[in-house]
Amino acid sequence: MDDRLFRDAMGKFATGVTVLLTENEGETHGMTANGFMSVSLDPELVLISIGHRAKFLEKVSQSKKYTVNILAEDQEHYSRHFAGKPGKAVEFETLAELPVLKGAITQIACEVVSEHVEGDHTLFIGKVVDLRLEDKDPLLFFSGKYRHLTEVETVKS
Repeated sequence: MDDRLFRDAMGKFATGVTVLLTENEGETHGMTANGFMSVSLDPELVLISIGHRAKFLEKVSQSKKYTVNILAEDQEHYSRHFAGKPGKAVEFETLAELPVLKGAITQIACEVVSEHVEGDHTLFIGKVVDLRLEDKDPLLFFSGKYRHLTEVETVKS
């Protein structure tokens, strides 16, 4: 199967945009990712998927902790910054003594409970130790482009 075809096919799944953060020796490290999902309600577990070429992989492997920041529609600059295109200054807050992005619609602090190497990625299962929510619309990603949420009018029959 052609790699580009596979990437294009996976891009047809609309996702939210997250920035993953961790801290090592007092320094914050992060990356933009859409490889994130809820795994379990009891206990509360989430999963992140990190490519083996990402510098963030080593950082979270060492710290055994991470945060997931689900970006609001006005936070595309954070997505670009942590994808390697620095721009505006980054405003951090803390949650459970871990860095989170100010204004994210959801901030989730996790402790790694297991790691699984699958293909060219490592999956980190994290136990949620704290979270914070804001009532905002999300930043979305579909077919290689950022998108905003619009409500679909429901037709009554």
